[in-house]
Amino acid sequence: MIPAALPALATSAASAMVPALAPSANGAAQAVLDGPLLVAIPLAALAGLISFLSPCVLPLVPGYLGYVTGLTGADLAQRRRGRMVLGVGLFVLGFSVVFVLMGFVFQYFGAMVSKGAYSWVLQVLGLVIVLLGVVFMGGFSFLQREAKIHRRPPSGLWGAPVLGLTFGLGWAPCIGPTLGAVLTLGYSAGADAARGALLAFVYCLGLGLPFLLVALAFGKATKALAFFRRHQLAVMRVGGGILILLGLLMATGLWGHWMSSLQTWFQNSVVFSL
Repeated sequence: MIPAALPALATSAASAMVPALAPSANGAAQAVLDGPLLVAIPLAALAGLISFLSPCVLPLVPGYLGYVTGLTGADLAQRRRGRMVLGVGLFVLGFSVVFVLMGFVFQYFGAMVSKGAYSWVLQVLGLVIVLLGVVFMGGFSFLQREAKIHRRPPSGLWGAPVLGLTFGLGWAPCIGPTLGAVLTLGYSAGADAARGALLAFVYCLGLGLPFLLVALAFGKATKALAFFRRHQLAVMRVGGGILILLGLLMATGLWGHWMSSLQTWFQNSVVFSL
């Protein structure tokens, strides 16, 4: 005979963590959304875009374009798009390799360490994201120093992927917090290495696609970049606020509860015509 307390225990355990999806008739939905990826993916892309618009990256975009293409200011103004797009693509590939590997390794070891402790580990990571949000907004002066590899690769197409690698391996107070939030999003999606790599890849898209757009429309893009440079303080406040809000949701358990409800709705309500 099953003890009467078992259902209550099961309910308590389910509320303490984001549960795995139960088998359902909607197998396509389960395959697409195994974990709270429906929300985590756009948040990862937004984090990449915020990183691009941050003071650590945006003012340096013209310099990056010139360095990875080997073109002078006059050549850039003449829109030698083919070389610019190739150089930027190699640069983006370089830091994408680093960030995707970070996402994979972080989630792989996170899954090993947190067996049986998913709930409280996610809460601790939420508090870390809150601190990273403060860093993004300019707090904690000792974390506002950049730590990068200062040995520069040769300029031009050959050095573009190497510059991307060094860009990814360094610490910047605008890149580190947003990337850390994305890694934590991967953990909240189930501490699965493949999901961590996926979210890191989406982050790289959010960070890298604006570089490519600037290369494709250099003249018009420079005017748009000037607008965001004038409003860098607003970008830092909005980006930091998003990180702090996300961290608080995770630390209080609301994130897991909302994602669990979203999973249930998606499973039961969204049907793909195959």
